[in-house]
Amino acid sequence: MQELLDCLGNIPASRVRMQPHPGTATERDVVFVNDHGNRTCELIDGILVEKGIGFGESVVAAILIALLEPFVRERGLGVVSGPDGTMKFKIGLVRAPDIAFVSRSQIRRRKVAHTPIPQLIPDLAIEIISKSNTRREMERKRKEYFDAGVKLVWMIDRRARTATVYDSSDYGIVVSESGQLEGGDVLPGFVLSLKWLFSEIDKQLEG
Repeated sequence: MQELLDCLGNIPASRVRMQPHPGTATERDVVFVNDHGNRTCELIDGILVEKGIGFGESVVAAILIALLEPFVRERGLGVVSGPDGTMKFKIGLVRAPDIAFVSRSQIRRRKVAHTPIPQLIPDLAIEIISKSNTRREMERKRKEYFDAGVKLVWMIDRRARTATVYDSSDYGIVVSESGQLEGGDVLPGFVLSLKWLFSEIDKQLEG
């Protein structure tokens, strides 16, 4: 079991589903568990892994989606998905970024409307760091994102009140609370003040 957990980035054992047996799970199992359970699962090397979650993280995701979705929709850029938006990167690898932007050109090329796990690669993937996420887990996830063709990754840490921006798997720029996130070539014109974001989070969670 420890070898398995190490491979997954030393995540807590409680997040690994033992049924079906690790190494034998398929996309059909992902769909079944996500439809009938109360946790979103990803598929990694035939293993069902529950996403790290928390109420605070879900609030952060909701705020970001509320900002990104109208920006994307009004410009006809594509779609924004939430924490249960599973996507197939390759055979045996299904990921569900906390938030993802997928460009319109990808949506047009693929039939996604009635596919529970479409074969899509986010242009932007956003992860909200939770207590159960480990450094090694997020390193592996970033590598898989960029290997698949993701262009930009934001990792938001509300406890540290920072965001780290990656345009490759091994190089990230830490943005402090006084800085801002920019969409760059992926979402030209999108700018978000982290001071405003974390203040809004405080307001909603602390009243």
